[in-house]
Amino acid sequence: MPTFIPGLDLARKFYAEVVESAIDVPHAACLLGEGSEVLGYDQPRSTDHAWGPRLQIFVDAAEVSSVEQAVDRVLPSTFMGWPVRFYSWQSKSVRHHVDVTTLDGWVRSQLGFDPRAGMSTERWLAVSQQNLLQVTSGAVFRDDSGQLTAIRKQLAWYPSDVWLWMMASQWHLIGNSAPLIGRTAEASDLLGSALIVSRMVRLAMELGFLQERMYWPYPKWFGTAFTRLGIASTLAPLFDEILTTSDHRTRADAVVGVTQILGERHNRLGLAAPAEVIIGDFQVGINGAVRPYRVLDAGKFVEACKASIQDDRLRELVTVGSIDQLTHGDDALINFTTWPHELASVYGRLLLS
Repeated sequence: MPTFIPGLDLARKFYAEVVESAIDVPHAACLLGEGSEVLGYDQPRSTDHAWGPRLQIFVDAAEVSSVEQAVDRVLPSTFMGWPVRFYSWQSKSVRHHVDVTTLDGWVRSQLGFDPRAGMSTERWLAVSQQNLLQVTSGAVFRDDSGQLTAIRKQLAWYPSDVWLWMMASQWHLIGNSAPLIGRTAEASDLLGSALIVSRMVRLAMELGFLQERMYWPYPKWFGTAFTRLGIASTLAPLFDEILTTSDHRTRADAVVGVTQILGERHNRLGLAAPAEVIIGDFQVGINGAVRPYRVLDAGKFVEACKASIQDDRLRELVTVGSIDQLTHGDDALINFTTWPHELASVYGRLLLS
């Protein structure tokens, strides 16, 4: 096996040393889209399938054919010991992976739409964070027109209103799950309790991504990406305690600690009016019922976020969240179905109702 080199570094060298000199028209060159190397998480294990030097080259439509031919003529059989032509699962054939196309076509293939036409609220809510990462992660080696750079900047993070509504939704999900830890323990449902606390850890991690303005990736790299957040070192010991202890009180106290830290951190963001970080018995909200499960009053954070949303329609929408908060979307749903497009239509109807 050749010496491992991270895919982004391999692509950068491949473009600079082999491909760039073959192209004599304005173009953009990059490595974006699917793949662990685009996210910067690739390891030697990643090389066991569909691996080698690869790039995207974006040119005007009239130049695609001639640039394809020019590139094909200069490609060696190997580069830095890696085969230049290797198996493509998309075409089910062995070919080189310098994909010459138009920026318009590539962006539509990744997102299902062109964001330069405008990003409505429903579009933002229905586009998966993994899709957004496929456009905004990776590396751009050249961008003569600046259009690719502009798209990446446009999609770098959510508009303020969408961000606030997603955080309100995340606090809503946390607030609904937290009291179930005590209830399942009270019912001696050990399995149910374990499932709830695992969900709480996941929800807390997702809120960490939202607070730090970072898109979260699909499950294989979710934990790895979380370790790179600023909050990770603070929350990781509490997560370990939550997931490994068999004592439900210890577990519940650790969950309270996590939500308290996230609440205090939320207030430091300054996006909305500060919400009180109140820990107390769970207020059921029906007939004055109070249950002895210590939880954070997450509802105060929901309301604080919603109060800062400028769009009346979005502020009044029930806080169910974006596609990533609604679903457990995997690669099939995200990249190979019309579900995101269909969901955008649903969000649009709800915002107009």
